Amino acid sequence: MIATVINAGVIILGSFIGLFIRKGIKEEYRRVVFTAAGLTSLTIGIQMVIKTNHILAFALALMIGGLAGTMLGVEGGIERLGERLKKRFASRSEGAFATGFLNGSVLFCTGAMAILGSFQAGTEGDYSLLFTKTVLDGFVSIIFAGAMGIGVAFSALSVFVYQGALTLLSGYIRPYVSDLMLAELTATGGALIIMISLGLLEIKSFKTGNFLPAILVIVALVLVMPVLSFL
Repeated sequence: MIATVINAGVIILGSFIGLFIRKGIKEEYRRVVFTAAGLTSLTIGIQMVIKTNHILAFALALMIGGLAGTMLGVEGGIERLGERLKKRFASRSEGAFATGFLNGSVLFCTGAMAILGSFQAGTEGDYSLLFTKTVLDGFVSIIFAGAMGIGVAFSALSVFVYQGALTLLSGYIRPYVSDLMLAELTATGGALIIMISLGLLEIKSFKTGNFLPAILVIVALVLVMPVLSFL
């Protein structure tokens, strides 16, 4: 768990550095920070999406997951959680708190490094991959917090819970996580990150939270692929 604690701590530290940089800067410079955050997340998302080898399963996961998330109101639930955290811990002047919290959580928790790093830490005591992820997350959190505010710092809670659970349960979960599942999970997470990037670049705004169930759907689809070979 020590690597996950450090990972969460570095995200908080990076976020506060980003908040410090953002204070007092002119709007034209703030837009530059938004553009940098958008292009960074777009690059990360594309690198992740191209890992898919099953485009039909990928498309079905996004469609079914998006429909389920919309029906369940996942985005609204995340926004309400963000507002509660904002009232409890953040300044009232802070802007789109829930957006920073959600976008940071998606960015830092999706991808193979979070899963494999947690498994290595839990089963082998090898923290090298999580420490590499920590360095990357630290730099990205500076850019994201500079663009979206203190909500990004609170995404460290998501990292702590998610990676902590994977680390503690790694011995039970790892046998079911194949290279194929890692690739498809990474690709689906990449699609969500691309949605975030398009919003930051002011190209198109999506309710990204409503697509989070796609992560669970792609896991189910990968598990049934031996039976449904057309996927």
